[in-house]
Amino acid sequence: MRESDSHAQAETVEVVNREGASPVLLLCEHASSSIPARYDGLGLRDQDRLSHAAWDPGARAIALHISKALNAPLVASTVSRLVYDCNRPPEAASAMPEKSELVEVPGNKDLTAAQRQERADTVYAPFCSTVAEVIKARKDAGLQTVLVTMHSFTPVYYGENRAVEIGILHDADSRLADAMLAAAPALPHRRVERNEPYGPADGVTHSLKIHGLAHGLANVMIEIRNDLVTTPEEEEAMAEEMLTLLRPALAALAAEGGFGA
Repeated sequence: MRESDSHAQAETVEVVNREGASPVLLLCEHASSSIPARYDGLGLRDQDRLSHAAWDPGARAIALHISKALNAPLVASTVSRLVYDCNRPPEAASAMPEKSELVEVPGNKDLTAAQRQERADTVYAPFCSTVAEVIKARKDAGLQTVLVTMHSFTPVYYGENRAVEIGILHDADSRLADAMLAAAPALPHRRVERNEPYGPADGVTHSLKIHGLAHGLANVMIEIRNDLVTTPEEEEAMAEEMLTLLRPALAALAAEGGFGA
């Protein structure tokens, strides 16, 4: 790896517990609302810079709790999804959206091809290469891996209330999602649904496809309604609820012969 490449990774990607031996590899693409100074705040209004449009509130905190509980590695982006959404391919308009729900993003309007490429090179590529490095290192060490991506979503979207509290999302490989949903009766107080409030048709399973399916790894995307995780205590409690679904799901997959394709 070139020194410049390593520097770019350090600026835009966080790796926690890289050597963790759990089968789980956690990703958090929308972990941060930080906007590098070179983008001049993207012209956002103050009230929008910490809104759900800029990041997934609670997602990183929950992922950190799970990482500690399971001894699992975590790869997280340290740059706002409005600069570049690491769960989108470079060709997608939503990778650098001009508008996110009701939030206008002036700094993303009329981007040139060179400007889009700069963001893909400095935010998306380092995230993807870091994930690939961790997956390869785990394979070389003889560790099995399942991919779990952690997200949160707003309770009101375009003025519509969302009743779902926890979404268990999958693409073509539903094994881990199926096993987690089978464990959902252990959380009778929660409304847990498959592929809600988004699904593959909405383009949200990009990471599952390129980091999970492409490597033959069982995978799942977890979405948590962010009004349920507004304090550190709520984040820790929700992490425990996710572990209530994940632990039996991992055991079920292991009993079926492992986590690979």
